[in-house]
Amino acid sequence: MTRGVDEEKRATLKRFAAAGAAAPFAAFGGDSDDGDSDARDAIVGYVAATPGAHFSKLRDDLQLGTGETQHHVERLLSAGTIVSRRDGDYRRFFPADRFSEFEQRALGYLRRSTPRGMVIALLRNPDATGAELADQLGVSRATVSSHAAALESVGLLSRADGYALEEPETLLALLVRYADSFDTAADALAADAAELISHDP
Repeated sequence: MTRGVDEEKRATLKRFAAAGAAAPFAAFGGDSDDGDSDARDAIVGYVAATPGAHFSKLRDDLQLGTGETQHHVERLLSAGTIVSRRDGDYRRFFPADRFSEFEQRALGYLRRSTPRGMVIALLRNPDATGAELADQLGVSRATVSSHAAALESVGLLSRADGYALEEPETLLALLVRYADSFDTAADALAADAAELISHDP
């Protein structure tokens, strides 16, 4: 059974390591002095495919130990290959020099189920009310209000006149580009993206 787990871990690392080794921002290149280049390359590849992921998700998805993950993450941060951003209780990771501050904040919130659902719903229907969002997402109006306040506090939403997304084109682009790393609702949004893009002058 352990052998099966080890083989699964190895396959996971190799899959993301292939992407990491090919990433244009990979600063570690051939540095394999400790024999762990696959793990580092896998982290680079994972962060490229799942920007805004927090430490625990990165560790669990790559099936690495906590100490092992910390070791490689710190080396990648020191090398300037990846960067991190504090998001409440989370530390989120991004490829270096890839995203603006707004995009980093946005990806952090898009990694959370309810805020992501709200953003997707508002991209589809910019006039949706709090009650409609609550009904669509299967949560209480108080939950929607709480998340709306958080989204407003980081500049992703305005509540001046109903709920209005800030930089909706950027939010849509992030959801479409990284749809595979979110959920089926993001996949469906990506499939409909062309119809959602405004061509108004």
